[in-house]
Amino acid sequence: MRVAIVGTGYVGLVTGACFAELGHEVLCVDNDERKIEKLRRLRMPIFEDGLEEMVRRNVDAGRLNFSTSIREGTDYAEVIFIAVGTPPDLHGKANMSYVERVGREVAEHMSSYRLLVEKSTVPVQTSRQLQRTIQKYLKGDVSFDIASNPEFLREGTALGDAMCPDRIVIGVESERAERLLREVYRPLIEQSGCELLVMDIASAELTKHASNSFLAMKISFVNAVSRVCELAGADVEKVAHGMGLDRRIGASFLRAGVGYGGSCFPKDVDAFVRIAEELGYEFALLKQVQAINRAQREHLFGKLQKELWVIEEKTIALLGLAFKPGTDDVREAPSLYFAEQLVQAGAKLRLWDPVAREKFLEQHPDLPCFDDPIACLAGADAAVLLTDWPQLKELDLEKAKAAMRCPIFVDGRNMFEPAAMRERGFIYHCLGR
Repeated sequence: MRVAIVGTGYVGLVTGACFAELGHEVLCVDNDERKIEKLRRLRMPIFEDGLEEMVRRNVDAGRLNFSTSIREGTDYAEVIFIAVGTPPDLHGKANMSYVERVGREVAEHMSSYRLLVEKSTVPVQTSRQLQRTIQKYLKGDVSFDIASNPEFLREGTALGDAMCPDRIVIGVESERAERLLREVYRPLIEQSGCELLVMDIASAELTKHASNSFLAMKISFVNAVSRVCELAGADVEKVAHGMGLDRRIGASFLRAGVGYGGSCFPKDVDAFVRIAEELGYEFALLKQVQAINRAQREHLFGKLQKELWVIEEKTIALLGLAFKPGTDDVREAPSLYFAEQLVQAGAKLRLWDPVAREKFLEQHPDLPCFDDPIACLAGADAAVLLTDWPQLKELDLEKAKAAMRCPIFVDGRNMFEPAAMRERGFIYHCLGR
């Protein structure tokens, strides 16, 4: 089956590659000419384990191609997935200009039936606005459908999530749209055995925001518990383990740390709060989720500040720049907050991350990065661990301590055991223990 994907960001590129892997003929479209040229040369714009190999394999097989033309994508496929960005504006509301533009341009080039599928994370009732836009710009009497198919990909494990999903959600309003989407996903359902959930479009649109907001709520909840644990002299790791064994709660997303980041949770929680407000409901719970997440970074920074007393002219090593391991995404990463605060306070920074340094340096080009964590720690007055990369778990702590000017270690991901670190001579700070 022929499928077009408009947008070659994280969702669009992964989705397109996985559809091709399932045997579909896929055309990925993006108006960024430099990005498309890189993809044609098999250079990936994002880091995701296994993605380059999958793209290469399907390009070589002739199932995956790239274009800068919406018209070509519209002519190519009956099913067109919209996977463009919906970044938040200054008030947290999703910017729908890219989605609107795709709808407008597809409408101008449609000469026969097309199914436009919202793959981007969009506010509820976007389908109505998209339908109005297409009707305004259509050239003649051409039928079409809108559908919603939210993605549930996790950066760092996106290929596995796409090829073995927990569920597939589609929101449709016609039998034809449902039939086409069932055909798109038939190979994946046969291969993985996952469940396909068919619902109305508004429910499908809300499912994505509700899912991500709930997961963000779990993270903020355990971080709030970690603060109580510190005050009570308890261990949040033990508390979270005890909670997670309850099948009604589950262990996932119950790890205390410096807070969530990335391109999804902050944006989607903000957008869901705005959506609720526009519908007439104040989502006070999610506002507290946001506040707790911000406060957790400030709390960890306060531990560093209290230990150093004076930050000015101190050398600080930041271990981990990506918002989570397995990705080079630094959007809303704790590292950006710490870098900004420390630079303003007059600190000298040294940075390490195995894959995210190039994207981090786009925002802080003058900061030195190192290929090895021990080299990054050389001469440091303190180290702040912000991403739980597995390489750091294997860190030679004797060499690390010897390299540092002062063995202050602030662990924002609770990777190490407090007693063991202090026995090795570190002045160790973590969260909730």
